[in-house]
Amino acid sequence: MAISLCFSPLTATTPKHYSKIPLYKPINPIITLTTPKILNPNFKKVKCVPENSQNFSVIQEKPRWANWLSIAESLYPVYITVGGVVACLKPSTFSWFVKCSPTSYSLTLWFIMLAMGLTLEIKELTNLLLQRPLSILFGCAAQYTIMPALGMILSKILGLPPSISVGLILLACCPGGTASNVVTLIAQGDVPLSIVMTACTTIGAVVLTPFLTTILAGTYVPVDAVKLSISTLQVVVAPILLGSYMQHKFPKAVKKIAPIAPLLAVLATSLVSASIFSENVGRLRSSVVGMAFSSDLPLISRAQNVLASEFGLVAVSVALLHFAGFFVGYLSAALAGFSEPQRRAVSIEVGMQNSALGVVLATSHFSSPAVALPAATSAIIMNIMGSCLGFFWRCINPTQPKSSLEVTDKS
Repeated sequence: MAISLCFSPLTATTPKHYSKIPLYKPINPIITLTTPKILNPNFKKVKCVPENSQNFSVIQEKPRWANWLSIAESLYPVYITVGGVVACLKPSTFSWFVKCSPTSYSLTLWFIMLAMGLTLEIKELTNLLLQRPLSILFGCAAQYTIMPALGMILSKILGLPPSISVGLILLACCPGGTASNVVTLIAQGDVPLSIVMTACTTIGAVVLTPFLTTILAGTYVPVDAVKLSISTLQVVVAPILLGSYMQHKFPKAVKKIAPIAPLLAVLATSLVSASIFSENVGRLRSSVVGMAFSSDLPLISRAQNVLASEFGLVAVSVALLHFAGFFVGYLSAALAGFSEPQRRAVSIEVGMQNSALGVVLATSHFSSPAVALPAATSAIIMNIMGSCLGFFWRCINPTQPKSSLEVTDKS
């Protein structure tokens, strides 16, 4: 999970005697620069403004260290995969972190959300909410209807054990993950829409995640909606608001910390996921080894046995959940008449969950360790699937007419 990105516009004064508005005001009136030189072709221009606004984006070269930080943040799937491999081969590597759970998990998620708050500009968020209410409302509604329904349906179809069913439903009821913002950027989707959807669904998780989990998973085990709400408020909303307040109150100090905060959040998320995986890998590995090598069955039959094991059920159910989320999210946005960049943003936002929140809620409020398995496994599978989808879409340029660059709501 990478942290949300914020984009602050720079403005350029528009000369009144020009029929066309240039991005740069020429120093010499004899020479007019109609096309500014882009020093870095990989620099991403992201800023949307209303049609009648006089504020236009100005292309600006990013410092080299900022580019290196962006690259390091984008390697989140690599960190997650390496952590999962280490957890499988040597689970004791993360024993120091596991011994302090669930407190260590909660504090780490608190830090992740604080980093998100440090990079989240409330003013920009409010402006986008006012300018694009329908598209944002649609995206948030899709997040909290498509995924919870898919989680419930898959648990029934696959006949999952109660603890895994609860974990899968809890994961499906979590808000969008902040890794979706980076994947949307890679996929050439609507990044501002993705950022606002992540922020809104995260804040809404205080009520919606416990409410939906209680309704859908309450038939398997007792679920305390009030305690879930309090935990979500403590580890999600409170640090985000604190980070935003710090950004407003101490802008100079936050400006020095903010560039490295997303990378630290990425590493912290990887640590939580790998630790949860290492906590359960012994039981999972023994079941897989037993299924695969303890009989004289043919190779195909052994593979079927592995898939039927606890680890196989978790991996298959999580993969199907995210795949269906990507597909149904894109289809719903297409049926609603959204542009291609917006469809990609909705698809990725719906399909990628805040797995770290799922891990924290599962370990804090459910006695069975298996409840946390879907969220921990999701951290690996989801990011690999999301990254592959993002790079696939990157090879297909979305059709973006001029009007699609506006932030005015078109739905």
